[in-house]
Parts: sequence; structure tokens; C-alpha cells
Amino acid sequence: MAMAAIQRMGILVYDDVTMIDVAGPADVFSHANAFGARYETVLISPDGGSVRASNGLTLTAGLAAADAGALDTIIIPGAYGMVTRPFDDSVMSAVTDLTAHVRRIASVCTGSFLLAQAGLLDFRRATTHWTQVELFRRAFPRVRVLPDSLFVRDGDIITSAGVSSGIDLALAIVEDDAGAEIARKVARQMVIFLQRPGTQSQFSAPSREHIPSDSPLRRLTDAVAADPAGRYSLADMASIARVSVRTLTRLFHDEIGTTPSRYVELIRIEAAQTLLQEGATVAVAAERSGFGSAETLRRVFVSRVGSSPSVYLERVRSGDAAGSVGSPA
Repeated sequence: MAMAAIQRMGILVYDDVTMIDVAGPADVFSHANAFGARYETVLISPDGGSVRASNGLTLTAGLAAADAGALDTIIIPGAYGMVTRPFDDSVMSAVTDLTAHVRRIASVCTGSFLLAQAGLLDFRRATTHWTQVELFRRAFPRVRVLPDSLFVRDGDIITSAGVSSGIDLALAIVEDDAGAEIARKVARQMVIFLQRPGTQSQFSAPSREHIPSDSPLRRLTDAVAADPAGRYSLADMASIARVSVRTLTRLFHDEIGTTPSRYVELIRIEAAQTLLQEGATVAVAAERSGFGSAETLRRVFVSRVGSSPSVYLERVRSGDAAGSVGSPA
């Protein structure tokens, strides 16, 4: 599927913006152009001036929000610490201006707070970074928050979870605009193994890497990763971690942002996905990943992955394991 016309993709930048929230999507669109897509990506700041990103680097915006002109898509990235202080009036004004007349609106990480503050997410499904979910819910009770998704689409607005999920979001946009084949080529070029579907949990197995090495949870998460099919009742997990059940539950909440049982389920889902990709049958994948039966695995896959194991496997074999931006979250 070829893109009929150049699509103008605006990315709002402002002081303390998270660099990867900007660079990730911009790089996806740039790579897509090399494979036949037609994107023009422009950086826009509230006043058209340069901004200092959270990592200390300077971003030079080519346009002021009021002068941005026609855009197909506007992407609103997040910023470290943004949710702990009142939102800058100039940034909010820019959000209002830039979202007024576009076909598609997207946010990365805590950029969803800016969309919600502007009233754009009222009565819509949306997500944000897992560490800010409870604050998001309290601050914007009209938003239907889906905390366990990488990205969520509700009509013409897409919100994504955090950091690298902006790349997943941008890949899905490319797939919508230019087709699955170009999206796959971009993913391969960027050395991304598989484009993750929006319904994949942001509390996925890679979160093990963010657990401090001296945390009691590190011993447990390493054990679960090594043997997903093991016995992991709360008592079993507390024993492995060498803490009480109460402490275990608190640590999971504080360090990972989920429950012990939910975490085990996520590890098992990823183990089952790997087994299916390696050629295992649904029954064998269910047994080796700890789900026990093929029926249990099917039920969990439909609920958490958005498709049955057999449909997931067909997508993997065809190179289309991404799902779509509009997948039910």
C-alpha cells in the first residue's frame, strides 16, 4: 500500500522533554521514507525557539505552534518530572493549537497528561507510563485508563505508555499509512525483533532489568524467568525471595508496579510466545510455559495478547505479529 501524498508529522518539543519520546518516532518515520513512505517530520516548540531536552541536549524547533500550518499528525511527548508541577501555560496553549485541526493525535509517555488536561481524553480509553497510572486516574477521572497496554487507540487519538513504546506506536502508524511490509522493513532496519502489539503489557519481562540487583525480587524474577512452569504461589514466591508475603506484595507494587501473580502470568505469556515461535504446538507451549492446558493458554492469550495462540502464530509466520493500532485494549 503506497502513501498517496506526503504526510506532515509534527512533534511538539519543550524544555525537559524526554529525548527518546521525540527521537524514537522521528527515526521510525525517517526509516519508513527509505522504504517508500512519504513523511515530513517537523519539530514544533511553543514559541519556535530551541529547547533543552531532559538529557541536556538542545533541540532546534523549526516552527512555533501558532505557525505550524496544516499537519496530518501531531505527537505530544512526555517529560521527566512534568506531572509533579503545574503544566506550563505556553505548552498547554501549544497543545490546544496543534490538536485543533489534525487527522490524528498521539502522545508518548506522560504526554497523555497534556492531552487529558486539554480535555481531549474525556470519556476515551488511554494509557500512560505505569509509574504515573494512579496519578493519571486521580487527576483525570473522566479518562478510562488502561494501565497495562503499550499503546491504546480510541478514535483519532493514540496514547502510548513510556519511552520505547513510542517506537511501537510509530511503527503501528506506519503500518496504518504505508502497509505492513514497510513497517516490517523499518523494524528490521532498526534491529527491532518484533513490533509489539498495543495490547502487550508494559509490565513485560524486560522490566526485570530495572529491578536493582540487591532487591529481594531479583532472586525471584530470575527464578521465574528460568523456570516459568514452576510452582509460584504467593508462599512459594515469598520463600524464594526470602521475605514475608506482605513484603513481597509491597515490593512488587513499589518496584514493578504490578502484583506477584500478574507478573508470573506475564512471564509465562512471553515464554509461550517464544515456544510458539520456535515451533511448539499450543499444547506443548501451554505445558512448558506453566499454563498447564491448551484451553487455559488460549483464554489468557485472547485476554492479554488480543488473539488466540493459533492466530498469533500465523502472524509470526507471516512476519505480522504486530497487531494493529486499533487492536482492542
